[in-house]
Amino acid sequence: MSDPTLQELLVRIQRLEDIEAIKQLKHRYLRSIDTADIVTLTTLLADDIEVDYKGGSYHWAVSGKQNVLDSIAAGFHNRAIAQHTGHHPEIEITSPTTATGLWYLTDSFTHLDSLYVTAGSALYRDNYVKLNGAWQIKRSSYTRIYEIVDRIAQAPNVTFSLLAATGSPPPQ
Repeated sequence: MSDPTLQELLVRIQRLEDIEAIKQLKHRYLRSIDTADIVTLTTLLADDIEVDYKGGSYHWAVSGKQNVLDSIAAGFHNRAIAQHTGHHPEIEITSPTTATGLWYLTDSFTHLDSLYVTAGSALYRDNYVKLNGAWQIKRSSYTRIYEIVDRIAQAPNVTFSLLAATGSPPPQ
């Protein structure tokens, strides 16, 4: 077995840097949703992004960056509490400018007006594209592993919610 060449080592290092950049991209995406940070989300999504999320009680399919941003802004409003975490990434660099990712999602969402609480997990399947040196989400989909939706009798005693400060009012 021969030692790797300098070029082979550089390719390996670039691959590792790309995987780390995609991990940070996904974590930034999840944080930005939960805090209604639409400005940051704008930098994370490809112009022609496609989203296809299937839960037990919903199917959300949207195409185009502005449509996705508008939908997220409407859903993650100041009368909601949200928490999304991505775990166990399996990222494959498929070319110098494309990659795929499989992520385990754990999430909860509370709507303080309708008094519904949703919790569950899913498997994200993402496609990424590298444009001008930065990775973006080109396609994101998931199918739920499980979903629990409960109606609560009254709004919880929320002592703080960042989304209450950063989110817009819910659509009427």
